[in-house]
Amino acid sequence: MKVCRLKSISEFHELRGLPKPEHPLISVVDYSKIYTAPTDGIENLTFDYYTIALKRGVSKMYYGQQACDFDEGILFFMSPNQVLKIINNPNDTIKRTGWMLLIHPDFLWNTPLAKSIRQYGFFNYSVKEALWLSKKEETIIHQIIQNIRQEYHTNIDKFSQRIIISQIETLLNYSERFYQRQFITRKTVNHQILDRLEKFLSDYFSSDDLVSKGLPTVQHLADNLNVTPNYLSGLLKVLTGQSTQQHIHDKLIEKAKEKLSTTERSISEIAYELGFEYPQSFSKLFKTKTTLSPLEFRQSFNRI
Repeated sequence: MKVCRLKSISEFHELRGLPKPEHPLISVVDYSKIYTAPTDGIENLTFDYYTIALKRGVSKMYYGQQACDFDEGILFFMSPNQVLKIINNPNDTIKRTGWMLLIHPDFLWNTPLAKSIRQYGFFNYSVKEALWLSKKEETIIHQIIQNIRQEYHTNIDKFSQRIIISQIETLLNYSERFYQRQFITRKTVNHQILDRLEKFLSDYFSSDDLVSKGLPTVQHLADNLNVTPNYLSGLLKVLTGQSTQQHIHDKLIEKAKEKLSTTERSISEIAYELGFEYPQSFSKLFKTKTTLSPLEFRQSFNRI
C-alpha cells in the first residue's frame, strides 16, 4: 500500500488544488472546493498535523481499519501519522459539503494545549466511532469554526494565536460533551458492547487463558469487541464510572473472592491461577481493592 505523506498544510492545499493557506500552521478548508480525482480512485494519506472534519458526500473513507459512508454529517478527528484511505467514485455527481480544520503541532508549541490535546481520546477513534451531531450541536461547532476562520483571516497580531487556541479548546470541550451525550443516547449499541465485554471477561476468567496468557490487556479487549481502546475506555467511564483497566481488575477480584470462599487452595495457588507470577502482586491488588488481604478475606468469610 503506497501512502502519500503530507508534512505541511501547504502541501495539502497544493494536492487539493486550493489557494495557498492564509496561515501556514492552521487552515479551515471548504470541502466543496476540494479537488479529488486520483487516477485509480483510491488514496492513502497520512498527515503530520491534526485534522478535525465534518463531511457530507458519497466517498467512502477508512481510518482505524473501519469504513463509513459520509451521507450524513458527522464529526471525526485524526491525530498526526494516522493513515486515511479514501475511495473516490469517478461517477460521483453529488456535491460534497462540510469543512476540515487542519492544525499543525507547531501552532500549539509552548502552549498548554500542546500537551492537553493528547488527553482527548477521540483523536484515535475509528470512523465508525465518529461523533454524530444533532442540528443544534452542529450549529455550535460550525460557529466555532467560523470564529477560527475569521481570526486567522484578519491581520495577525500577538493576540491571534491565543484567541484561536482558545477557540480550538472550546471546540474540543464541546466535542467531549457531545461524545458523552452519544455514549448515553445510543443505548442499544453501547449496552451491546457492555454485554459482549461481560461475556468475554467471564469466558476468559473461566478458561485457562489466565494461567497461559495472564490478565487480558485493554488492547486485547478492544480488539475482541471490535472497538478502539480509547473508545472503550470513554464508553465505560461514562456508563460505569470506571476505566477499562478498573473493569478488568474488578472482574479479577470477583473471581478471586469466589476461589477464596469456595476452595481450600493456598493464596499462592489462587494467585497463579489468576495469572500472577508473584503472590505478593496478587495480594497487593486484592488489598487495594477490598482493604483486606486475601487471607483476611478468607478468614472473615469463614466466620460468617
